[in-house]
Amino acid sequence: MNVLFLMADDMRPELGCYGVEAVKTPNIDQFASTGVLFQNAYCNVPVSGASRASLLTGVYPHYPERFVSFSAMASKDCPEAIPLSGWFSSHSYYTISDGKVFHHIEDHADSWSEPPYRTHPDGYDVYWAEYNKWELWMNSASARTINPKTMRGPFCEWAEVPDTAYDDGKLAEKAIADLKRLKEKGKPFFLACGFWKPHLPFNAPKKYWDLYDREKIPVAENRFRPEGLPEEVKNSQEIYAYARTTSPDDIYFIKEAKHGYYACLSYVDAQIGKVLNALDELDLSKNTIVILLGDHGWHLGEHGFLGKHNLMNMSTHVPLIVRVPGMQKGKTKSLVEFVDIYPTLCELCNLPFPEQLDGMSFVPILKDLKKEIKDKVYIQWEGGDNAVDWRYNYAEWEKGSRMLFDHQVDVEENKNRADDPSYKNVVKNMSSFLQKKKRILNK
Repeated sequence: MNVLFLMADDMRPELGCYGVEAVKTPNIDQFASTGVLFQNAYCNVPVSGASRASLLTGVYPHYPERFVSFSAMASKDCPEAIPLSGWFSSHSYYTISDGKVFHHIEDHADSWSEPPYRTHPDGYDVYWAEYNKWELWMNSASARTINPKTMRGPFCEWAEVPDTAYDDGKLAEKAIADLKRLKEKGKPFFLACGFWKPHLPFNAPKKYWDLYDREKIPVAENRFRPEGLPEEVKNSQEIYAYARTTSPDDIYFIKEAKHGYYACLSYVDAQIGKVLNALDELDLSKNTIVILLGDHGWHLGEHGFLGKHNLMNMSTHVPLIVRVPGMQKGKTKSLVEFVDIYPTLCELCNLPFPEQLDGMSFVPILKDLKKEIKDKVYIQWEGGDNAVDWRYNYAEWEKGSRMLFDHQVDVEENKNRADDPSYKNVVKNMSSFLQKKKRILNK
């Protein structure tokens, strides 16, 4: 089996195939109808670098003396962990990295069969979004609003440009060219394609903005801080590094941000569709596993939050769609987490498992959509440990703060019930799970 690994940055399950009618993602929706859509998939840390490093090494982002400092520099933080790319390369696969796969282009660069591709190879330093160092903005009007503290441009723009003006359009073309090249190599391949959108800034060709009437895009009704939420749970400040932002209390700002996010979703959906169409046209779909995911979630106004960087469901719940030739298609409610992807691909491709893996293969679910491989997943963020099951989202911090949401009665997570006596046994059970995880990881 070949593997086509598609990743979008900051893409939460805000897709038509996940029941969101307002968004237009026809290509991903069509793809979902041909594979298995995981309704309860979670990242292991709600930030891009650490999430990708964890996912691509199959290791929880937690080691002694560094909690969630497990950054994209996985090769330095955890040198004993063989990345997915290195494992496939060492087992006769030809491996290619296109776009943003690991967070930085130098991460495990030598684990791929050829140097990783970026439109701008040097364009992911600390100044990557400084206007207009790496051509992120295409509309001349964007130059008139620059954040003086960060020198970044506006948080969104629409420009009368073709898809290939922005990096994701160029990336789709590169991936298609690589598929054609890989077909001729006569050996199995692992092609990873990391799209930037819908990550900030919300920049996309105007035609994707024009797909939406802003006033008809539904905005979150719970734009308030949940009752009893611990102080450790905060709004991400990432969007405020850009220009033309206001307070999350500003409904017009929230509407424009969601419009921009939707435009970028439709834009990246179109690019993903081009790659999937090429896979079909090259007659590669019949022997290629395709995985599509977003690296973590993203708040779009819920609780006044815009961004990721916390342990609430909007930050950690992710889209995950897997298509394996000859296996099931449909939807599953089974719980999975990103560390499960590495062992799953090993099993599907008949490769041995490296010793480092913290996850479990979900191949049994791909064979039987009602199968369950675990009853909880484990997530971490800035000193907080988080357990999620089918009903509850529980987190605790070292100084004693606790958070518990009951999705059966409060799916939007508006009230923290950790101190409610009727949930005493739930808290005890979830906390025991977390303590056991920490003991294992700290050995």
